[in-house]
Amino acid sequence: MSWLSTLFLLIASLSFAQTRTIKGRVIDAKDNTPLPGVTVKIRNSNSGTATGVNGTYSIVVPAQTAALEFSFIGYETKEVRIGPGDEINVGLALSSKTLNDVVVVGYGTLKRREITSAVTSIKAEDFNQGGTRSAMDLVQGKVAGLSITRTRGNNPNEGASLQLRGVTSLSGTNGPLIVIDGIPGGNLDLLTQDDIASIDVLRDGSAAAIYGTRGNGGVILVTTKKGKSGEPQFNYSTYLQREVVDKKPVTLTAEEYKAVTTPTNHLGADVNLYDMLINKDNLSHYHNFSATGGTDRSNYRAAIYYSDAQGIAIRNNRQQYGGRLNLNQTGLQGKLTMQINLATNFNKADLLGGSTGDFEQAVQRNPTAPIIGPDGKYIETTAFNNYNPIARLQQELSERDQQTLSGDAKVTLEVIDGLHVSAFGAIMRNNWNDRQYRNRASRSSQNDYQGGGYAYKRNDNQVNRIFESTIDYSKNIAGDHDVQVVGGYSYQYATQEWFSANNSGFLTDAFADWNLGNGVYLTQGKAGMGSSKEDNTLIAFFGRVNYAFRKKYMAQLSLRHEGSSKFGNNNKWGNFPSVSVGWMLSEEEFMKAIPAVNELKLRAGYGVTGNDGWANYLSQVMLSTGGSYLQNGVWYQTYGPSKNPNPDLRWEKKKEYNIGIDFSLLNRRLGGSIDYYTRETKDLAINAVAQLPPYVTESLFTNVGTITNKGFEIYINAIPIQTKEVTWRTDITFNNQNNKLKSLSNDKFSINLLEFGGLPSPGALGNAIRIVEGGTIGNFYGKRFAGFTDQGKWLFYKKDGSKAEAAAMTEEDKTVLGNSIPKYMASWSNTVRYKNFDLTIFFRGKFAYKILNLQDLYFANKQWLPNNMLKRGLTVHGQLNDAPQYSDYYLEKGDFVKLDNITLGYNFKLPTKYIRSLRLYATGRNIATITNYSGLDPELQDNGLTTGIDERGFYPRTKSFAVGLQVGF
Repeated sequence: MSWLSTLFLLIASLSFAQTRTIKGRVIDAKDNTPLPGVTVKIRNSNSGTATGVNGTYSIVVPAQTAALEFSFIGYETKEVRIGPGDEINVGLALSSKTLNDVVVVGYGTLKRREITSAVTSIKAEDFNQGGTRSAMDLVQGKVAGLSITRTRGNNPNEGASLQLRGVTSLSGTNGPLIVIDGIPGGNLDLLTQDDIASIDVLRDGSAAAIYGTRGNGGVILVTTKKGKSGEPQFNYSTYLQREVVDKKPVTLTAEEYKAVTTPTNHLGADVNLYDMLINKDNLSHYHNFSATGGTDRSNYRAAIYYSDAQGIAIRNNRQQYGGRLNLNQTGLQGKLTMQINLATNFNKADLLGGSTGDFEQAVQRNPTAPIIGPDGKYIETTAFNNYNPIARLQQELSERDQQTLSGDAKVTLEVIDGLHVSAFGAIMRNNWNDRQYRNRASRSSQNDYQGGGYAYKRNDNQVNRIFESTIDYSKNIAGDHDVQVVGGYSYQYATQEWFSANNSGFLTDAFADWNLGNGVYLTQGKAGMGSSKEDNTLIAFFGRVNYAFRKKYMAQLSLRHEGSSKFGNNNKWGNFPSVSVGWMLSEEEFMKAIPAVNELKLRAGYGVTGNDGWANYLSQVMLSTGGSYLQNGVWYQTYGPSKNPNPDLRWEKKKEYNIGIDFSLLNRRLGGSIDYYTRETKDLAINAVAQLPPYVTESLFTNVGTITNKGFEIYINAIPIQTKEVTWRTDITFNNQNNKLKSLSNDKFSINLLEFGGLPSPGALGNAIRIVEGGTIGNFYGKRFAGFTDQGKWLFYKKDGSKAEAAAMTEEDKTVLGNSIPKYMASWSNTVRYKNFDLTIFFRGKFAYKILNLQDLYFANKQWLPNNMLKRGLTVHGQLNDAPQYSDYYLEKGDFVKLDNITLGYNFKLPTKYIRSLRLYATGRNIATITNYSGLDPELQDNGLTTGIDERGFYPRTKSFAVGLQVGF
C-alpha cells in the first residue's frame, strides 16, 4: 500500500503546485476608501469572487494565470498582471463615463458634471425594455415631470401625447420641442428603438432658452447611433407581439336585455358586438438590421427596418419600412469633418378601424339585433345614435399612404486649436395621400348621398428647410479656468400645401375612389374641391458661454434673438435670455473629509422661453369667400375679411426659476437629483371678443392672460445589491405639479372664464371643465349630487345648501367639483442581473386627480333603454330613473399604479467567432393596474386643457406580450 500512498501524495502535491491563492484589497483611488462588492475575475474566464465589506478578497487561481480583472459599477475596469507575490492591492479610478458622461444640450454637448440646468440624460442601455410603438415609449417614467400618455392605448396609428411640467399655453403647443440630430421639429416616425443612442430632456427654462420661441414646453433631444471605426459589425433585432384586451365593458346580455325591455325590441339574435370588433388574431412583428464599420477617418452606420403593427381593433393596422444612413468623414489631418444623415419612413395605415364610435356602438346597440339579415344584407337599427359598425367596416375604406424623408449634412472645420466653425443644413419632407370610399349600399351613402357612394382624396405635402451656422471655442486657461463659447445663426422655412376633392353619385363601386370624376355630383355642382398653401419663416441669432473655475464653480449665460413671420409687424422679434450657476460642493476641502459623499452639486437657473405653436397668418387680415353676383352674364365670387389683423401679436413668454441638487453617495451606490421650479407664462394668446366697430369681426387673436406653474421633481438611483453574480439596480422618479390661471385680462380685453370638455348629446349637458382667473387649471365645474327622490329623480345641492331637482338648478348653484390633472406622478424601475439573466420590473402611477366617467353617465342609466346599456345601470346605479345629468356623482378618484413592464432576458455565450452576442427576451406590458376607478382604464388624456374625461367610446386598452431576439455578428 506504500506505493499507493506515495501516488496520492504526488498527485496532491502536483495539484497544489498547479494553483495558488491571491489575496488583496480594493480601494477608491481618489480617497482610499474600501470598495465592497467589486467583481474580481480571472481574465478570459467566468471564475471569480467579490470583495467583502472592507474591500478585501481572496481568490484561488491556476498557476499559469496571467492577470486578474477588477470591475465595479461607476469605476474604470482594471486589469492587473499577477507577479511572483501572493498579494495584489488595487485602486480603482472613477469611470470617465461617470465623471465625464457627455450630455447633449442645445447646439453642443457638455460633460455631466458641468451641467448647471435641469437636464435628464438617458442612454440606450437604460431605455424601457421590449417592443415599442413610439420612440417616447422608451423613456416613459424615466424623466421626472414628463407625462407621456398614449390616449388610445396601443392603437398603431396614434402617437403619444407629451407634456413637461404642466400646461403652459391656452392656444399654442403644450408639448416639448423634438430635436433629432440637431433638426428642430424632428419627426418621431423616422425613429425606431434600435436607432437611438440617447434621449436628453431639457426640463427647465435655463436649459431650453437656447431654442427661444419653441422652448416653453421643454426640449427633447434625440441622438441617433452613428458609425464607428473597427471591424465591420452587423446587428439584427426582432420581436413578435400579441395584444389582448385588458378590461371589457360589462353590458347586458341578450337574455338580460330582454328581461328589461318590451317584446317589440326583441329582434331574435344574440350578438356580442364588442367581441366582433376585436382583432383576436393580431400579431405584430418588427425587424431591424444594421451594419457599421470603417476607420477613424471614414466610417458609417446603415440600418433598414420593417414593422407590421396590428391593432386590437379590426381594420386598424400600420405597415412601415424604411432606413437610416450615417456617414462620417475626416480630413485635413483631422481638422475637417463631415457628417451626413439620411432617414426614411414609408408607411401605409388602415384608419377605418379603431374608431371610438364603433366601440360606443358595442355598448349601446341592441344585443338581439342581428348584424346580417337572411338576405345577406347588413341590418341597421333605428334607435338613437345607432349604426352597424360591422357594416361600416365592411362597406367603407379609409387609408393613408405616407412617405417621410429627412436629410442633413454638417461640415466642421477646426480653424485653430479649440476653435470650430460649422455649417449645418437639413431638409425634411412629409407627404401623405388619404383616400376614402363608402359603398353605394353603406349607411352613409344611403342617408347622405342618395345611395350614390362617396369618394374622397387628399394630398398633403410638408417641407421644412433648415440652415444653421455655428462657431464654438473651448479653452482651458492656466489650468483653473475652462471656457466654452458658442455662437450661431439659424434659419428655418416651413411650407405646407394640400389639395382635396370629393364626389358622389357613382353608378358602380367597382372603381372605388380611383375614378373620382365619374360621379354625377360633379355635373350637378355638388362635388367638393379645395386647396391651400401656407408658410412661415423663423430666423435667430444665438450665443452661449459656459465657464468653470477649478471644476468647482460653474456658470452659463445664453441669449437667443429670434424673429418669426407668425407675429405682428410691431413684434416680429423677441429676446430669450438665460443664466444658470453651479457649485460642486464635493470638490471643496471641507467636503472631501466626508467619504460617503462622492459628488454633491448645487444648481440654480433662470430662463425665458417662448411659444409660437399656432396657425400661420393670425396677425394678418384674412379673407374668406362670400356670395356670388352676376354681372354681364358672368358670375363673380366675392371676398371679405374673416379675421381682424393684430400688428401687436407677440410671443407667449415663460419666465422660469429652477433650483436643484445633484448627488452621488456611498461609492456611487446611491445618487440622484432634486429640483424645485416656479414658472410664469405671460402674454397668453387667445381669441378675445372684439368690439364692433372699430374691429370688422367679432374676435381678435391677441395676447391676454398669465399661467403659473410650480412643482418639484425627485430622481433616485441606487444599487442595493452588487456581488459577483447578482446586481440589482433601482430607479425612482417622483414629481408634483400645480397649474393656475393667474389672469385673463389686460388693459384692452377681459375674459370672464374659459370652458372645455363639451359633453355629447343627448341632453344639453354643457362643458365639464371651467377655468377662471386665479383658479386651478383642469377644474371640473358643475352640480353637486345630493341624492335621489323616491322616484329615482336627481337631487342636487343649491348654493344655499338646500336640495332641488334638476329643473330648479341655476348657474349660480354650480361650483368646483374636483381637478382632472394628476397632482403627483411616480415610477419605480428595477433591473436585476444574475449571471446571464436580466430581469426588469417597472411600475408607474399617477395620483390625486378625478375622472369623469362618461360611460357610466350615459350607458349606465335605465333611460338609455331600449338601447343596450352597461349592467351597472341595474346594479350600482339601479336607483336612478332620470335623464342623464352631469354632476360630481360621476366623478371618481383616478389614482392608479400600473405594473407597466416585465422583461426577462438571457444573454447567450456561444463558442463561435461569428456571433458576437445573442440575447433572447420576453416582455409583458400593462400587466396589472391597481385602482379604485370603475371604468376601463384610469390612464386618460391628462395633458393640455381637456383632461380627465373618459370618453363614451374608449379604444380598448390592452396587455401586450412580446418575445424578441437581438443578435450581433
